[in-house]
Amino acid sequence: MTEKLQKVLANHGIGSRREMERWIEQGRISVNGTVAKLGDRVDAAAQIRVDGHILSRSNEEPVCRVLMYNKPEGELCTRIDPEGRSTVFDRLPAISQGRWIAVGRLDINTSGLLLFTNDGELANRLMHPRCKVEREYAVRIFGDVSAKTLQILKKGVTLEDGLAKFNAIKPRPATDEESMNNWFNVTLEEGRNREVRRLWESQDCQVSRLIRVRYGPVELQKRLPQGAWVELPLSEVNALRHIVQLPAENESMVDERQTKLDHARLSRMRRSVKKHKIRKERVHQRRQF
Repeated sequence: MTEKLQKVLANHGIGSRREMERWIEQGRISVNGTVAKLGDRVDAAAQIRVDGHILSRSNEEPVCRVLMYNKPEGELCTRIDPEGRSTVFDRLPAISQGRWIAVGRLDINTSGLLLFTNDGELANRLMHPRCKVEREYAVRIFGDVSAKTLQILKKGVTLEDGLAKFNAIKPRPATDEESMNNWFNVTLEEGRNREVRRLWESQDCQVSRLIRVRYGPVELQKRLPQGAWVELPLSEVNALRHIVQLPAENESMVDERQTKLDHARLSRMRRSVKKHKIRKERVHQRRQF
């Protein structure tokens, strides 16, 4: 029995299928001593190398794990930044098998919920347009927004990469301090580059803040500090697997009783985030001299 090479790599937690396809195109993968190409299929006996390193293909499947991360503004959704800027991978926990794969991206000026998993197939399905996984964002718009504009945004707007629309738009009550701003919660079923911002900008609306608050059935925990992460319990992992038609996971690295963000745990998280920020600033200062 053979499987697509990119699927095998994704299942071993090397990256999402799309990322693995790019790696194959870049010549970073070889099979039995030959540089791989898109379309290659492999069996269980094939020797696969990634950047020259042999891929361990043990029969034991790693436990599917998912992290919830509260991304602050100013962080990049990349593993390494040549300029030394902070990335969303900087503070993630070490993983013994495979690596963390980001489920989608958030641009540098967007904050909020970002999921990570070690399961490449789960990441691929959660991101794929055909699975229609709903994302929800809180958006702050400067100035008034007419009912006609909201109707257009729900009906659909032709952007440079095709038709786009919000499935729902819900106004949120404004506070006195934000009398010139209006908050909305918007939902859509795809994650094209800067799609939420571009939709509003197509109607001459200025987005002043953008926060992702939900991805599928998983909502951002309101008490989770920016720059901190928490691992999802088995029930939430399986809720994600269910919506993309993957079989339920039977094991977890997490005790559901340990997922609550009590005062002591929140304090540890905030201290850890602060220490990391200080270390990053010192490194940045040394680079400038």
